[in-house]
Amino acid sequence: MTLRLTQGSLRHANGVDALRNINVQIGAGEQVAIIGPSGAGKSSLLNLLATALKPSSGDIEVLGERAWHLSAHQRQRLRARIGLVHQAPPIPPRQRVITAVLAGKLGQWSLGKSLLNLLHPLDVAGARAALARLDLGDKLFAHCQQLSGGQLQRVGIARVLYQAPEILLADEPVSAMDPVLAGHSLSILSRHAREHNVTLVASLHAVDLALAHFPRIIGLRDGQILFDCPSDQVSRDKLDALYANEQLQSPAPAVAPLIVQIPRC
Repeated sequence: MTLRLTQGSLRHANGVDALRNINVQIGAGEQVAIIGPSGAGKSSLLNLLATALKPSSGDIEVLGERAWHLSAHQRQRLRARIGLVHQAPPIPPRQRVITAVLAGKLGQWSLGKSLLNLLHPLDVAGARAALARLDLGDKLFAHCQQLSGGQLQRVGIARVLYQAPEILLADEPVSAMDPVLAGHSLSILSRHAREHNVTLVASLHAVDLALAHFPRIIGLRDGQILFDCPSDQVSRDKLDALYANEQLQSPAPAVAPLIVQIPRC
């Protein structure tokens, strides 16, 4: 099992419970979308899976390792095998796009090689190839402050593709993109995961995109899993319960039938 969270809970310093008694198992090569209303705990769950946060209680196994039973050095090596796409990529505005993409390998390179890369990009061809997949090949030497929010998100995706991790976690990776570009970017992530047997887990606000691109859906509400099932078993009743008292985002017309005509389970 690539990811296993057992009775995982997360309580913030202010006493708020972000996650409560979460049990989830995700196998190698699986592609899973996490959906739910704002504040449901989607980002918190991804950060637990990425070992960026330690659960307040429970246990997490990542790639066969009990992450929080490892030394700090061992855990850092484990994190180098995990790729994390942020909703707002933590990229310095004045950094060049090529440097931002090549940073995907920093966890795998020596300190000397990493410092040299800051002065002189070591793999121009690799960075260009990753960006070209996201239709950003012409932005290779641009400064990140010159890019739009959607372009920055695609740079973040390109960085993780260049990293080539065994687990790819994406936190609202297409939220700043228009529906067509968002679907295209998710298709690239999905195809990469399928071709390289990478485990892909993404949190998404757009239900239509989750149903269109992921075979398994986890519905999260108030820090708990409401359902975990194949996408073709996500009924309108399940979605109504998940988003009760919330304004459910309207699906894009191109994929609206996936919402309207889903079979009931």
